[in-house]
Amino acid sequence: MSVTTFAPPPFLSRERTIASASFNRWLVPPAALAIHLCIGMAYGFSVFWLPLSRAVGVTKPVACPADMSFVAGLFATSCDWQISQLGWMYTLFFVLLGSSAAIWGGWLETAGPRKAGLVSAFCWCGGLVISALGVYLHQIWMLWIGSGVIGGIGLGLGYISPVSTLIKWFPDRRGMATGMAIMGFGGGAMIGAPLANMLMQYFVTPTSVGVWQTFLAMAAIYFVFMVGGALGYRVPREGWAPKGWTPPAASANAMVTHRHVHLDVAWKTPQFWLLWAVLCLNVSAGIGVIGMASPMLQEVFGGKLIGLDLTFSQLDAGQKAQIAAIAAGFTGLLSLCNIGGRFAWASFSDKLGRKMTYAVFFVLGFALYASIPSLAHMGSVVLFVAAFCIILSMYGGGFATIPAYLADIFGTHMVGAIHGRLLTAWATAGIIGPVLVNYLREYQIASGIPQQAAYDQTMYILSGLLVVGLVANLLVKPVAEHLYMKDDELKKKATQVAREDATHADFEDFEEEAKDGPLAASARSSTPVASGTTALPVVVLAWLVVGLPLAWGIWITLQKAVILFR
Repeated sequence: MSVTTFAPPPFLSRERTIASASFNRWLVPPAALAIHLCIGMAYGFSVFWLPLSRAVGVTKPVACPADMSFVAGLFATSCDWQISQLGWMYTLFFVLLGSSAAIWGGWLETAGPRKAGLVSAFCWCGGLVISALGVYLHQIWMLWIGSGVIGGIGLGLGYISPVSTLIKWFPDRRGMATGMAIMGFGGGAMIGAPLANMLMQYFVTPTSVGVWQTFLAMAAIYFVFMVGGALGYRVPREGWAPKGWTPPAASANAMVTHRHVHLDVAWKTPQFWLLWAVLCLNVSAGIGVIGMASPMLQEVFGGKLIGLDLTFSQLDAGQKAQIAAIAAGFTGLLSLCNIGGRFAWASFSDKLGRKMTYAVFFVLGFALYASIPSLAHMGSVVLFVAAFCIILSMYGGGFATIPAYLADIFGTHMVGAIHGRLLTAWATAGIIGPVLVNYLREYQIASGIPQQAAYDQTMYILSGLLVVGLVANLLVKPVAEHLYMKDDELKKKATQVAREDATHADFEDFEEEAKDGPLAASARSSTPVASGTTALPVVVLAWLVVGLPLAWGIWITLQKAVILFR
């Protein structure tokens, strides 16, 4: 083929991400982790609330005038922000995550994971830069738009960017593959929160709390990792399968289809909305607990955490500081269970099946939530903590298992886009869960119920949500035959993919011919290359790049968690 007659496809096109025959599929999970570990810092943003609440006063907050209007507060530079105002960034994160994933999930399927990952990097890191400018100029609306809106869009695109790709690379281990990547989102805060603390301590001065500098530093670090992850994405050629793997017979499991449902059809089916309810109810129960884990442990057990028979309200400031440190260990331990559950439960679902795994989540979760009040009144800290550790493992497991569940029900062709639509359930749960836990607690305390008993009714209500989730999961059935994509649609898509594969093959020949000459390229094209022959050191290095930061975050978290059992 003549060098002068071939125009290579654009660098960001999907054709350029089609893997060569020698590509090792185990390079894709670390690429996904590189992105998820960065955007997962959204869970740890509360580490900035207290420093930002005294960004003007530095040592203590400067209160705004009581008669200052809301609009004036958005532009005020002479007084500090309230934590409730800053908390809107957290809300915007997950609302925009769900909505952006739903809006651009279909685009992802055609654009490919590389382009989506790069857009995610620019949005998430660019949002941090805008937020840094907002802190420097003391304009809270810039934080809302920067990290909340633009960063939230980056969260959505980054979250779903590897899902479809991983499922196609690991048809034999769908749950495990998505669990590995989505585990990173849960682990992002374990790395990001202590890193942010270290950076703020380094940048703090008598006139600055060090937050805007920390935002810029983290934006630079995250950008390197996210761009590296996006460029590491590859998609398999049409018809690729792992060596030695044979697809199971269609009749082996009625809940796993070998057909495909189009996005425009899938989201209108009962199965989609049942799975939407399954995810929403599982997440609503868990996310409410995550947000109140620290105060819950302190208020329920009070002085018992430090060997005193006193309620929380009877403790002095020094004693409250002691139990706050113990509660921080509790929060860290829950983070570890959240992360471990994402990988363990998703991998377990490959053996047990997705529907049965969710049934375990709901049945076991119901029993645990309903038992929490009794465990609290017994004064058993160990059993109380153990129950919540299992609950949070299933919360994380629900996130990691749902993409594989969708692939089982709707096929793999458009699973990334369908997953994006389904994540609106997460956005909804992000409102339902915290509202239930926070407002019910305040209502019961206002009604005269002691603080240590203020969560009892909440736990029973959350267990009721899980019963509804169990019913929705039991109602999930295979999609009706007439809803699957027709043969002509599949042939059209296969033709398009084959054309992309051919273009990529031409591009490989073009590169080799330009480098070694036409005879060498011709010889290589006639010599088959074994699948997955990428050098082992390259694979190991890729895993070390993401594994070492994750190990560091786990070590820091374990050090905090040990305090809980002293």
